[in-house]
Amino acid sequence: MISAIIHGLVLSFGLILAFGAQNIFLFNQGAAHKKLRHTMPSVVTASICDTILIVLAVLGVSLIVMTVPVFQIIFFAAGFLFLIYIGWTIWSSDPVEVNNKHGAMNAKKQVMFAISVSLLNPHAVLDTVGVIGANSLRYSTAPELIGFTVACIVVSWISFLGLVMIGKTIRTIDQEGKITVLINKISAVIIWGVAIYLGYQLYLII
Repeated sequence: MISAIIHGLVLSFGLILAFGAQNIFLFNQGAAHKKLRHTMPSVVTASICDTILIVLAVLGVSLIVMTVPVFQIIFFAAGFLFLIYIGWTIWSSDPVEVNNKHGAMNAKKQVMFAISVSLLNPHAVLDTVGVIGANSLRYSTAPELIGFTVACIVVSWISFLGLVMIGKTIRTIDQEGKITVLINKISAVIIWGVAIYLGYQLYLII
C-alpha cells in the first residue's frame, strides 16, 4: 500500500507541473486578489472537480464515456472553443488593475470559471483519464487502489492552494505587473497551442 501511495503522490505531482489552463487560472487569481482567503472559491471548486475526475478515472467511468464518438466530438469542440476564449482572457488581462473583469473575480464567477477550466478542459481531463486512470489499473486490491487514489487527490488540493500562494507572492514583489504580464502572454500562447492541437484532433474524428 505504501508503494501505491508514493506512486500516486509522484504521478499526481508530475501532472500538476504541466502549466495548463486550470493552473494558470488559479495562479492568476492568486496574483489578482489582495487576500489569500478571497481565492478560496477557486481553489475549493477546482479541487472538488479534480477529485471527481480522479475518482471517475479510477473507476473507469470516464474512459467508457471517452470511447463514444459523439461524446468525443462534443467534448473536443467545447474544449477547443473554451481554450480559445480563456487564452484571449489571459492575454488581454491587466494584472495591475486587479479589480477589472479580467483580474480579481467575485466568488460566483470564480466558481463558474473554475468549473469550466476543470471540466471543459480536454487536456486536464485526458491527463486524468489517460494517466491516472491507466496507472490505477496496476492495483487489484482495495487498500492499494484507495491509497493511490487518495494520494492523487491530496496532491491536487495542496498544489492548487500552492499555485494561488505563488501568484500572490509574485504580485507582492511585482508591483508594476511586468512579471505577471510576461507570464500571462506565455500562458496564453501555451493554451492556444493546446487549442490548436484539440482542433486537429476534432478534425481527425470528424
